[in-house]
Amino acid sequence: MNQITTKSRFETLKEVVKDPERKSFHRILKDLISLTLTYKELPVHYFSRYLFKKSIINIRDYVPNRLAAGIAPKLNDQILKGVLDNKLYFDLFYRQFQINMPEILMYNHKSKFVIGNTVHDVKDLDTFLLVMRRLFEQHTSTDSVFIKKTYSSSSGRNTFKLYREQISRDHVIMREIFSEIITSDFLFQKTVQQHPELNRLNSACLNTIRIDTFVNSDGKVEIISAFIKLSIGSHVDNTVFGGFGVGIDLQTGRMKKHGWSKLRVAGVNIPEEHPVTGIRFENMEVPFFQDVKELVIKAAGLTPGLRLIGWDVGIGESGPVLIEGNSDYGINSNDMIYGGYMANNVFRKILQEINYL
Repeated sequence: MNQITTKSRFETLKEVVKDPERKSFHRILKDLISLTLTYKELPVHYFSRYLFKKSIINIRDYVPNRLAAGIAPKLNDQILKGVLDNKLYFDLFYRQFQINMPEILMYNHKSKFVIGNTVHDVKDLDTFLLVMRRLFEQHTSTDSVFIKKTYSSSSGRNTFKLYREQISRDHVIMREIFSEIITSDFLFQKTVQQHPELNRLNSACLNTIRIDTFVNSDGKVEIISAFIKLSIGSHVDNTVFGGFGVGIDLQTGRMKKHGWSKLRVAGVNIPEEHPVTGIRFENMEVPFFQDVKELVIKAAGLTPGLRLIGWDVGIGESGPVLIEGNSDYGINSNDMIYGGYMANNVFRKILQEINYL
């Protein structure tokens, strides 16, 4: 089961105070006053985006939280959101357009589990174990499945990775998983076999690329920015579980220098290499990155009523795999990892359209 370890505000403040790379208290105070006057809201993003660091001088390029939260609802048709929000609908919609996606092996609605054309009534743990054994028997080349809630699995919550051997060995884990699944709706997907180059960087999870798109007023799809999400030991790559993001140059497909995370999870350090594998990020090439861009441009063009979407794309052994799309995604991570969205040319088009600039 995923565990979130979050530092208290007091612990975080102590780290910031002791950080040798922080600005002076006088400079921090001036920054906070300046941002408050500029954006007419408390600049709570100042610390969460690491703007207290000496190296960050373009503090007005970062989007304050209230503005960030209000943009997507103005651009995305709320009636159409179900195409992305329901992961079963998402698969049914995009698969018809020959977009590569993880294979759904099974799904459930509480006690009803569907495999192919067969519905299984699963009301107890023993029956669940029996169904899982049959699932793996039908897919002999599959060693694991990725289980995620049909709704509300954002930020890695309500997700599990289940291995074939756990069915017989780990009854405690199986009982925990079953107790969660039986109360709601979940998808059971075939695990994507990650590209060897990204496995070399971090094999603990599928390291997805978050890449956001905007459908402009002329109907053209434009990419705003991209970063790759990396975990530290977890089967999910989200920052709330200790993971971090590394920016990707849109032209070259190469990673940037630093990895950025959540301050209250990862602390003040900004890594330049993966803490487990020791591989440096800077200039590492993301496989199939041109194909990734083409994939999200195609996907975004199929839902023109959802004009601002954050896509998650995995890199399989033979190319990109569309994992999910998020119409309510928070741009905070993109803003931080890009280095300030106010300086992003595509994002500024969005601000102009909503009459912010």
